Amino acid sequence: MQPATPTTPNSAAFSTANPHALAVILEASQTRSIIACRDIFDLQGVKLWARDQPVSAALQRKLMDRRLRNPLETCLLAEDGVTPQTLTDALWQLLGSSSPLAPLLRPCAPRLMQEVTHLPLHPVAQLLLTAGQASRPASFAHAVQAMALAGGLMIEHGGGTADVRVAMLGGLLHDLGEMYIDPQFGEADADRTLDFVSYQQLVVHPHVGRLLLTQLTNYPATLARAVGEHHERLDGSGYPHAATREALSPLGRLLAVVEATLAVVRSEQPSLARASVALRVVPGEFDLGWIGRIASAARHEPDLGGRHEPETLKLRLARLDGGLLAAQACTAALSANGGSAPLKAALDLATHLLARLRTGWTASGLWCSQTVAGQDVPEVDAIERELSFRLHAIERAARLRAGELPAAEGQRLDLLGDALRSATPVAG
Repeated sequence: MQPATPTTPNSAAFSTANPHALAVILEASQTRSIIACRDIFDLQGVKLWARDQPVSAALQRKLMDRRLRNPLETCLLAEDGVTPQTLTDALWQLLGSSSPLAPLLRPCAPRLMQEVTHLPLHPVAQLLLTAGQASRPASFAHAVQAMALAGGLMIEHGGGTADVRVAMLGGLLHDLGEMYIDPQFGEADADRTLDFVSYQQLVVHPHVGRLLLTQLTNYPATLARAVGEHHERLDGSGYPHAATREALSPLGRLLAVVEATLAVVRSEQPSLARASVALRVVPGEFDLGWIGRIASAARHEPDLGGRHEPETLKLRLARLDGGLLAAQACTAALSANGGSAPLKAALDLATHLLARLRTGWTASGLWCSQTVAGQDVPEVDAIERELSFRLHAIERAARLRAGELPAAEGQRLDLLGDALRSATPVAG
């Protein structure tokens, strides 16, 4: 892959400055040197900012509601921004840390350290990574983890130099679109805590990331596509487009596994074992070709840290089993009553996803409480929690599929939500 060079398309999607991205850039400019690399004009030809002038709060006022001749991101430069050396240092720190990822990554550390020095950083990507590192350090750490994990999995998969580098770039850049949404809707806690209205804000960020890479950089189309797919699932339960197996690229499938793994790693009980459970608990969500290395590394961890006694856990499992059956019955009854095409599509999706949950439940053997022994409690607890989370996610997926509904049909979807929530004995 050759080093990237600047591009400046006149993109409608980025014809005005995004207030959230601009706020992050301005905050970063307090500690980093971010300047205009060209004069900034509005569509009427009015010069708003001069080349080489440092970014400041005054720029925000000048850009308010102005349509720009060139996207703002292509007009700014981070002079002391993120470099391959920055990434090398961050990767080295990760490899030497106590993160659950470190044992998984260390066997391929020499190759990762070699390839990271050759990653091409387009000026737009460098600007946004620099802004994130300065003002949202947790997001930058997440990007480095994703870069390392995507590269490590590709190395284990036998990928060549170009494959490893594009996988590492995919991990590094996969969440750039999150900078363009309100930070209160960030995904660090979203999958487990955001309500549906807030969740609607979050789900656009993969699409924004894809647009960003497609329209403002010259990275390969395969990379931009994969960034747009990193929250999709093979069974159609992901977002933003609920795409299914045939529509998802190999690199997109890899990034989906990376993102799901890191969601567990940044949870209150991080471990590869829990990540392995999350990736396998519902058959058909993820590409098995990418999760074998994670499952293998997980087997070397001492345990999952479960805290529940077998008898208590059996009661919870029985409640989950009954709740799953009740949710399926509710969905079937709602579907039988007909309705508009959007409502039918939402209920069909819920029916499909509940069936996938039942498949995972059956495969786990948890439906037979007699099989739960003391030594099995930690993994069983993890499986139960993941199934509970999937039930919660089904409501959000169904509501996203339905969109705006008439009041009467919205109430029917509320009934589905009530049934799904009542089926979850613990928070995911």
